[in-house]
Amino acid sequence: MSHDPLQALITERLATLDPVVLEIHDESHLHVGHAGAQGGARHFRVRIVSKRFEGIGTLACHRLVYDCVRDLMPHPIHALAITAGTTQTEGHP
Repeated sequence: MSHDPLQALITERLATLDPVVLEIHDESHLHVGHAGAQGGARHFRVRIVSKRFEGIGTLACHRLVYDCVRDLMPHPIHALAITAGTTQTEGHP
């Protein structure tokens, strides 16, 4: 579990999608000076693999992820880059 409260909150929220794989990377340091980063808003990259994504398209997967954190955007999360896969495409049982 992350020591970063925001990252821990994102992890908790995305847990509702029953992920087999969940990786969350804070990339805020790459966006210093970016207008969206003003006021402390942060940038994250998420890789999530879930059986819940089977049979739906990429856009629908991303919507499910965004639905979990929608109230955190645009602050404290300014940007969220998502890579979503199914257990079948990622080779997980």
